[in-house]
Amino acid sequence: MHAAVTLAALWQATPAADPLLEGRIYLWIALGVGVLALVVAILLARSVLCCDSGTPAMQDISNAIREGAEAFMARQYRSIGVMAVVIAIALFIGYCYIKTPQYATKTVIAFLVGAICSGLSGFTGMYVSIRSNIRTAAAARHSLNRALQMALRGGAVTGLVVVALSLIGVGALFLIFGGLDNPQTVVYQLVGFGFGASLVALFAQLGGGIYTKAADVGADLVGKVEAGIPEDDPRNPAVIADLVGDNVGDCAGRGADIFESTAAENVGAMILGATLYPVFGIKGILFPLIVHAINLIASIIGVTVVKSKEDEDPMHALNRGFYVTSFLALLGFAAAVHFMLADRWWLLACGVIGLVTAFLFVWITEYYTESRYRPVQSIAEASLTGPATNIISGLAVGMETPALPVLVISAALLLSYYFGVKGLMDIHDISTYAKGIYGTAIATMGMLSCAAYILAMDTFGPITDNAGGIIEMSNQDEAIRNRTDKLDSAGNTTKALTKGYAIGSASLAAFLLFSAYLAEIKDIVTQKVAAAGIHGFMPADWSFTNINLASVPVFVGALLGAMLTYLFSSMAIKAVGRTAQRVVQDVREQFRDNPGIMLGTSKPDYGRCVSIVTGAALKEMVLPGMLAVGLPIAVGLIFRNFSQAYQANASILETTMMTVPMINGKAVNLAGAEAVAALLMVGTISGVLLAMLMNNGGGAWDNAKKLIETGMYGGKKSDAHKAAVVGDTVGDPFKDTAGPSLHVLIKLLATITLVLAPLFV
Repeated sequence: MHAAVTLAALWQATPAADPLLEGRIYLWIALGVGVLALVVAILLARSVLCCDSGTPAMQDISNAIREGAEAFMARQYRSIGVMAVVIAIALFIGYCYIKTPQYATKTVIAFLVGAICSGLSGFTGMYVSIRSNIRTAAAARHSLNRALQMALRGGAVTGLVVVALSLIGVGALFLIFGGLDNPQTVVYQLVGFGFGASLVALFAQLGGGIYTKAADVGADLVGKVEAGIPEDDPRNPAVIADLVGDNVGDCAGRGADIFESTAAENVGAMILGATLYPVFGIKGILFPLIVHAINLIASIIGVTVVKSKEDEDPMHALNRGFYVTSFLALLGFAAAVHFMLADRWWLLACGVIGLVTAFLFVWITEYYTESRYRPVQSIAEASLTGPATNIISGLAVGMETPALPVLVISAALLLSYYFGVKGLMDIHDISTYAKGIYGTAIATMGMLSCAAYILAMDTFGPITDNAGGIIEMSNQDEAIRNRTDKLDSAGNTTKALTKGYAIGSASLAAFLLFSAYLAEIKDIVTQKVAAAGIHGFMPADWSFTNINLASVPVFVGALLGAMLTYLFSSMAIKAVGRTAQRVVQDVREQFRDNPGIMLGTSKPDYGRCVSIVTGAALKEMVLPGMLAVGLPIAVGLIFRNFSQAYQANASILETTMMTVPMINGKAVNLAGAEAVAALLMVGTISGVLLAMLMNNGGGAWDNAKKLIETGMYGGKKSDAHKAAVVGDTVGDPFKDTAGPSLHVLIKLLATITLVLAPLFV
């Protein structure tokens, strides 16, 4: 880091720096840090994998988890690969028709590279996590600190690989496509990378979420409620499928989700940076890549400082690492603003807003999902009168949860917009809107400047969950179980907190991408008018920034966007329900046909449940995924054929044609582009609110159950506990399937509209 900053400082001091050489230096710094992070990830993986792997009994359980996870991932990625190839072919044909074969080739290459990097992010993270669980369990036999560091370093492999691949993928494509020579043009050719990342992330999160929650619900309903056996009891035939689900949902799925966020933020911010090219040159475009390079260095240091005492709450140690990472990221951000954005400190304030937003989202999520606070306690108390009141209370808490986050997002957008305008107020060649939007882009970068460490904390959760299951199933000593219970409790907290962080970053990233979509439509219209020569007319101050909700196509597009989030969530939740029913039936059959399972004299057939959930999850993920991809395309292609008569200002257009872009004396028809913009805008708003309800409501239900399991209101096997288990099973598909999948859907809508924008004009 010191060498990189020194190199940048020396170059900054050069009186007449060549912009091309200057851009090359910053780009190679970013790519070099990305490669360094991959090397560190490999070293961390080796340090974890060379450790003790426990007793033969522990290894048998771990091997079953590993084989189930690898089998599911192999089948899932084969299915996703086929869909990606089909979409790539369709993209190439479409772009050849509306653009040129050369442009089509670059877009498809970017799409495939984004898809491959997203797949690698999920697969490598899961590969290490399913091998870290047994080593964490083995380390817990010696000390809490060793187990904590083992789990976090296993999780750090995912965090570093995800951010590094996003950085290297975007940076390498920018270099290969000639971005140093034509930066303002090449940034639009990178949108395929974000679409590829979004597509894989959607199916990875959706398929993994269906798998993990179907297995979890099936295991809980028959094991806990009907048979009265503890969680992770080896007599439960669905327990291995449940432990496999923790990895394919929370590791692979979340890894692809955060990869998509960083990739989309990189591409969107670079597009907005291109609008400020007269101000910052290529440095404004490359700024997001340098920020993520700083993110990687800060996160590496943050992971290495985490240590815990034997009697300390592991969350305290994890929080110390987060604070160190945030502080270093802030210092690096300030250095980047100094060297690349000409000491415009109001723009640094935008980055600070992003960091503060991340902290606030984490705190708000903790308030609504931790048993120390009122919301969870109220749900636990409602369990005393049965499942119905538990569910009523849980839904009420879920509906309450979007209020504070919405206020935080609103304040972040308004303040960062204002600071962006303030920081660029001496620039007169750029519109006020472009200045403000660049401020919101920097706020998004600030929020994602700790993404690698946040993802390490998230993956820490399923690793410790699996470790606890391995310890429980292999009948280890009570002292060891107490250590893994502490780690598992911290892991549950980190998983909940990172969901809050993910939806917050998705909110800001979606607004950033929406702004990038508006900028791209303006660029497309400008090119079309220019290509018409003397038959085209472009007003000097025209911009595609006013979407009139009074226009019928726009209003209908907005309605369809809101509807999409609810229909998509319904499909995801019903998929969990259908698959869970099959798991419940299989577990009941095994208990009925083999009485020795409950007596402990024979083993259940774990493979049957694993096979059921694998096949069902892969089948069920297809329809919701295709709906998410197909609806914005259909809206854009259908509504582009609507005449100007549908516009709210149709009569005004007829008399003031010279205020809008025209070709051959007719106004360019933007009905399709406007309808898609409305779908994107309202779909994002609806999706953000619904995801908050599901994530936090589901987390509150889960921790209300855990609160009762500590002995409150009668403890385990009480009527209150049974009611809480029912509420938890309702919340499971909320917080681990539909909610996280909505994060991805929000960004997928934005990236697919960016890629296919030329089709809508």
